[in-house]
Amino acid sequence: MTAQRPTVLVVEDEPAQREILTYNLESEGFRVSTADNGEDALMMVAEEMPDLIVLDWMLPNVSGIEVCRRLKTRPDTRAVPIIMLSARSEEVDRVRGLETGADDYVIKPYSVVELMARARAQLRRTRPASQGQVLDYEDISLDSDTHRVHRGGQLLKLGPTEFRLLATFMEKPGRVWSREQLLDRVWGRDIYVDTRTVDVHVGRLRKALCVHGGEDPLRTVRGAGYALG
Repeated sequence: MTAQRPTVLVVEDEPAQREILTYNLESEGFRVSTADNGEDALMMVAEEMPDLIVLDWMLPNVSGIEVCRRLKTRPDTRAVPIIMLSARSEEVDRVRGLETGADDYVIKPYSVVELMARARAQLRRTRPASQGQVLDYEDISLDSDTHRVHRGGQLLKLGPTEFRLLATFMEKPGRVWSREQLLDRVWGRDIYVDTRTVDVHVGRLRKALCVHGGEDPLRTVRGAGYALG
């Protein structure tokens, strides 16, 4: 099983633009879900938290700027990066978009190549392991390109699932992940796995991390899930 690909939610009411964005994002290796209005977008985010949202300003029902405002005022969705797309090129509109919480602002018509680069840049910030970066936490180092993990300079033997689990934890140290969130992130929503399977693999990861000694860096949060540190 390969690592779960980052998910991008495209919110665009023009079918042609939506298709172009979907095609190019999938070509970049992303999983793509789409919505053609603001209400559906908010509902989809509640059902499955995306790693990135590409959001058109002008939408039917609930505008893109209002979708952005709502997501950025909620603690559970505040950290999801949003790239705002708009035909509004005035500086005052750009400032308004960014002040509402958008992480980037792209003016239509845009270069698809540039937009893909901006999408990758946002994901490097929020999901660095998916972009091939080396992650470090205390004496643990994870290289997502070579799939090697070292602790205290010593190479550890991790199975592919334990590697993906550790990458998820190391991308957001301190964050508490529920078993359901870990299932979605590590195994994928399309695969049925019992939540107890998460406990089994966390146990294996703990054993692998402590094989050469050292304290267990993983924390069990009763009734909530697991966290690193």
